[in-house]
Amino acid sequence: QVQLVESGGGLVQAGGSLRLSCAASGFTTSNYAMAWFRQAPGKEREFVAVIRWSGGNTDYADSVKGRFTISRDNAKNTVYLQMNSLKPEDTAAYYCARTYLYTREPTNYNYWGQGTQVTVSS
Repeated sequence: QVQLVESGGGLVQAGGSLRLSCAASGFTTSNYAMAWFRQAPGKEREFVAVIRWSGGNTDYADSVKGRFTISRDNAKNTVYLQMNSLKPEDTAAYYCARTYLYTREPTNYNYWGQGTQVTVSS
């Protein structure tokens, strides 16, 4: 049974940092890529970052490039999103997701976590 469990969200002041974690289980991680998406109230789900389990290639949305870093720990089957220099516009529910493809398109992701809330105060 595939499971993706996010943690690490919370309330932080603008300019602060948070690290999100996504613990994956129930599948062979090396066959997939993992991504973080976010969704703010009243807005569509938005791509944030993606990483290949095998090789570690990464891609970022322009809005987070240089501030966020996606990484993975193969031994722990966990993907991380280090978020620095946070802005109020980063406030959203953050979701990790799994795909066979290395893509930004959310329709290509077939498993999603339950989400973790990030709130950045000004």
